[in-house]
Amino acid sequence: MIEEIRIADLGVIGSAEVVLGPGLTVLTGETGAGKTMVLTALSLLLGGKADPATVRTGASGASVEGRVVLAADHPALARALEAGGETDDDGSLLLVRTVGAAGESGTGRSRAFVGGRSVPQAVLAELAETLVTVHGQADQARLRSPAHQRAALDEFAGPEHASTLRAYRDAWAERARVRQELAELVERAQDRSREAELLRLGLAEVERVDPQPGEDVELATEEQRLAHAEELRVAAATAHTALAGDESGAEPASATDLVEHARRALEHVAGHDPALAELATRVGEAGYLLADAAAELSAYAGDLAADPRRLEVVNQRRAELATLTRAYGSDVAEVLEWSRTAGLRLLELEGGDQRIEDLRARGDALDARLRELAGVLSATRTAAAERLATVVSAELAGLAMAGARVEVEVTASEELGPYGGDDVAMLLVPHAGSPARPLGKGASGGELSRVMLALEVALAEGAGTDRPGTFVFDEVDAGVGGKAAVEVGRRLASLARDSQVLVVTHLAQVAAFADHHLVVTKSSHNGVDVVTASDVTSVTDEARVRELARMLSGQEDSDAARAHAAELLELSGVGR
Repeated sequence: MIEEIRIADLGVIGSAEVVLGPGLTVLTGETGAGKTMVLTALSLLLGGKADPATVRTGASGASVEGRVVLAADHPALARALEAGGETDDDGSLLLVRTVGAAGESGTGRSRAFVGGRSVPQAVLAELAETLVTVHGQADQARLRSPAHQRAALDEFAGPEHASTLRAYRDAWAERARVRQELAELVERAQDRSREAELLRLGLAEVERVDPQPGEDVELATEEQRLAHAEELRVAAATAHTALAGDESGAEPASATDLVEHARRALEHVAGHDPALAELATRVGEAGYLLADAAAELSAYAGDLAADPRRLEVVNQRRAELATLTRAYGSDVAEVLEWSRTAGLRLLELEGGDQRIEDLRARGDALDARLRELAGVLSATRTAAAERLATVVSAELAGLAMAGARVEVEVTASEELGPYGGDDVAMLLVPHAGSPARPLGKGASGGELSRVMLALEVALAEGAGTDRPGTFVFDEVDAGVGGKAAVEVGRRLASLARDSQVLVVTHLAQVAAFADHHLVVTKSSHNGVDVVTASDVTSVTDEARVRELARMLSGQEDSDAARAHAAELLELSGVGR
């Protein structure tokens, strides 16, 4: 339930607070007093489009705050908490919408808040789906559309029908996805074939060369050694001679001899000073290292020999690897990785034909499933159509349309659609003896208003589905007067027994049935029309009689009008 709405700088409203309660609340006032802006404010809270032009002239922006009270298990509360919002201490939820003014001093941007958390506008729209049902002149126009009529029938058909419809919609969406994927696979079959052939050629080349991990690095090292074998041998021999001396003894003392000489000199006096003893040990270790190095140099020089044939083999192998790396990676490691991923991709491509067959089979199964569900939907729609026609026709009789009836036709469409295989049409027989005509062609504005109200009452009382607890009607009584207006008020009061109903009306016959009556007036400040907090008042007793008298005759002080207003109030009480 919506508890209150606070509005600032929206249209003619400077600052106003609209306090709402349970049951039926009517909003009345002279034309142009600002009633429309109240509904505009409500639309903003429900995620409607923000228009900077609605910001009050001279203001930097408009704001609307709404406080709603929800049960702990209400889906709107769960969505608000999911979006990061928080409830107040009393459990209520605060919704806020701001709209910046357009122009040089304003951005024209709109912002939305739920429970103190900034959220996208779409979140407010999601909350609105389970919070409020709004009906206005535009909704009467939508009632002429077959899609809107089908949706109303589906809502009336009940929860089992809704479950079947959800299953159908899911299957329809999956079939669309399957068809799209199948079309893409078939369309790209030639491209996939070319890609697969290129992968096969590349994998065959990699398999022929058979590169090994790290082979390119090892071959590069070996190629350098083979290409400079003589230089390396000479360097190793020279180093060996320097360390160990030559066999002829013609060279000067070797490094190992000199180190050994130093060690002996130190050891000779080591007993006299521990420091020299330690140095003698270290010099001895250096001698062992030099001896080992000399031995390894000797072995290296002895094993190293120029091998032109091996060098040729190495160069050829490196050339083969270079061909691969130019095509499939910067080194052998990247070539091997390409080979792995290419193999997986080839398996995927080669499985394309099987995937096509699988998708075709899945599509056939979904077609069968859709036909099955469409048959169930048609049966439940047909049964619900008869019930809905009966209920709405009974409501129309109570709305001063005696002899009128609504017919709901369910016919098979040429092919399945997103909501089944049915075309739904609502037809109105306005009076006995007249032909049934589609709502979109033969119904007047007043008749549409009453049909819409009758349909809403039927949905609220007989659908068996969870519906929003608040209903808003903007001039649902358009084109209605006299006894019909009284019956419209009676039906709105009936709807308000279990729901919160807000009605903007110009008819006293409707306003008389309200549990709460709010009047919007407009005052002038410095020559500018404005609605302030004191201009939205709740009227009761004598003040309410005066307002009803004004609505009846435009003369709130007329004794006759006041007597008629008092009579309306008395009749409305009896009529409930």
